[in-house]
Order: sequence, then C-alpha cells, then structure tokens
Amino acid sequence: MENISATLPATPARAGFCAWLTSETGSVLADYEKEKFDRILPGLFGYHIAQIGQYDGVALDAAGRIRNKIRLRLDDDGLRDGSCALSASAASLPFAAHSIDVVVMPHVLEYVADPGAVLKEIERVLIEDGRLIVTGFSPWSLWALWRLNPVCRNRPPWDGRFHSIARLRHWLSMLDFEVLEVDRFLFRPPCRHRSLLRRLLFLEKSGESCWPFPGAAYVMVAQKRRAPVSPIKMSWRKRIFLSGASAGPATMAEADTQITTNCYV
Repeated sequence: MENISATLPATPARAGFCAWLTSETGSVLADYEKEKFDRILPGLFGYHIAQIGQYDGVALDAAGRIRNKIRLRLDDDGLRDGSCALSASAASLPFAAHSIDVVVMPHVLEYVADPGAVLKEIERVLIEDGRLIVTGFSPWSLWALWRLNPVCRNRPPWDGRFHSIARLRHWLSMLDFEVLEVDRFLFRPPCRHRSLLRRLLFLEKSGESCWPFPGAAYVMVAQKRRAPVSPIKMSWRKRIFLSGASAGPATMAEADTQITTNCYV
C-alpha cells in the first residue's frame, strides 16, 4: 500500500466539509447519499455496524437488521455531534480486530493524509466477509472542474483530495477486498441556488442512463474476502472496543454483548 503522506502537503481538516453539508449544494449531496444508503443497508445483517466520520445521523437508520449502531466522530470533524459517542483517528480505530460486520465511511478518504493506512485499519476491524460502504468524489466530473478556480480549491469540498474509482479499487484489491458494486451519481454542476438546481434536475436522469462516468460522487460496496478454511463454532463474551477508547458509558454497555459466532482456524 502506497504511503502518500510524505509527498503531499498537510490535509485540510474534515470540519469544513461537515459544515458544508448544511449548505444548498451540500444538502443535495447528502440527500442523494441517503437514498444510496437506504437502498444498500436494509439488505445487510450482523451484530455491529460502524459509521466512521461525522455525518448526517440518518446514514445508519436504514440498517434495520443490525442492532448495534456505532457512530464514530473523527478527531478533525469539528464540533461534536450528539449522535456520535466515540471519538478517534481514522487510522487508529478503537475497535478490536474482526469485531465489526459493516463499516460505512462517508467522505473520509478525501481528508486523511494516508488513505492506505485508513483502509488497512478498516480491514483489521472487519469480520471475514464484512462489508465496507465508502462514498467519495470523483476527480473526473463537472464538480472537479471547480478545483481549477483558485477560490474554490481552498473551500470544501474541493479542498479535499478526490480519489478515482480505479485508484480505490486498486487499494482495496491490495487488501484482499472484492468490489461488489459501484454507483455513480450527482451529474448537476455545484450550483448554489436551489431554483437553478431544480431546473437542472433532468441532468440526473439522463446522466444515470446515458453517461454515468462523469458523476461527481460515487458509492462503492466492497466485501472482505473470507479465508478458505473450516469453521469451528465457539461461544465467548466479546468486547468490541479496545481498552482506552473514548466512548460514552451507554455505548460501552451496548457493545459488551454475549454472542455466538464462527472462529476460523
């Protein structure tokens, strides 16, 4: 996995992006991504689902078949959201290895110095066959053209690093993930006026069917591959949080559960 932290300048904090989501343009992105989560999450199941990075709290609401929903606020997300009981670094998650069934990671890789290290940490905490749902901005879209403007390039979301779908596929393949699906969306330019955004709505429908490549954003679903070995059923009391994690008492109480799972040797 390549380490780009030594060759690129410091990455902007993600706090600006979290605030931008409340703007007219940001709310359009949030609405589209909620639709994607609402389609993907109901089909998943397990014991624990974790949202990495502060975001709209509805991101996990659609995961009705997964009881324990954990929202983790990153250190550079800015002001604490009341829905997030945990705080940590994306490259050092406060979860035990092989303890999380599903990870939802909305626009985190754009605001970290070393995406490879973050993905490696996700691989560590996911169970075998666990799912990763990641959203990001494409560097090949109308939105990416706004980065040519010196004013825009220093403002969210253009101040982040846009990673192509091909690059993300490559990183995940190196960690032995299988990409299950990729959905591109958001074909309108990033206009600030709601009336203009409504008039350009036809671009979304035509873009999905005729020219999906230049979509400004994407959601990718990947699965951690299972080791081809024989299962042995075991039951034990399992704590999903590592010692010293910054978590509220209610969250820790929910996490300390009695489960029966498969141990592969």
